Amino acid sequence: MSSNSLEKTKTKTKTRIQVIDRAAMLLDAISRYSMPVTLKALSADTNLAPSTAFRILHSLIDNRFVERDAKGKYLLSGRLLRLSNYPNTNIDFRKVAIPYMEKLRDKFGETINLTTREGDVVIYIEKAIPNRMMHVQQIIGSRAPLHVTGVGKMMLGMEGQEGIKGYVQRTNLPAYTRKTFSSFDTLVNECTACVEQGYAFDNEEAEMGVGCIGVLLHDRYGEVVAGLSVSAPIERRKNEWVHDIIAAGKDLSAELGYVEEPASPG
Repeated sequence: MSSNSLEKTKTKTKTRIQVIDRAAMLLDAISRYSMPVTLKALSADTNLAPSTAFRILHSLIDNRFVERDAKGKYLLSGRLLRLSNYPNTNIDFRKVAIPYMEKLRDKFGETINLTTREGDVVIYIEKAIPNRMMHVQQIIGSRAPLHVTGVGKMMLGMEGQEGIKGYVQRTNLPAYTRKTFSSFDTLVNECTACVEQGYAFDNEEAEMGVGCIGVLLHDRYGEVVAGLSVSAPIERRKNEWVHDIIAAGKDLSAELGYVEEPASPG
């Protein structure tokens, strides 16, 4: 082997990151199965110790690249489909959302927010503010932990108990007010209830005196791409707004290509 080839091999070896290589091996192994697959099979396919494979798989679950079904088997998440197909869509969901946000702002007279998730926080990426001095101000680009926002709690709820457990372990649930959820059990119950009812309240969990109502937005793959919410002083927030927020979220998701599954009979 020439000195140049040897040098390239050494450089390549130095730049490889073992945990990423192993995660890629596990993703490849899962993709070869048409059905959810056991930890034992994945361990054998990748020559990884079961304990090592388990740790990496659950990190991939926390990051929404892998899912685990009720039988404890693993499968690729819909998020990978969305990421792989993202360059093929020309839909800018912010532009699609603005007319809906402005309509809600004009009806409620309060601030309407569009947020997306990055890791363990939501980021405010668009807003529609009322034409008056006193209103809740959310700065575009600002961030908030998932467990203190309505849409963040719904995003956590979509991950199930394992996803919420991973979030709690990573963040330790910092408290922002006396109403912030501070334990795993109470957060699981809250997030699960929010997903089941299709909307979420923030009852002064991020800031005293401020409350919100939020829903999730889905794309054509069924993946959650953003959250839509109204923020208002808690004494001005109205429960009647829930219907309008849910309707706007459904219409917006439909424009993004989402087809809602019909409710099961009975």
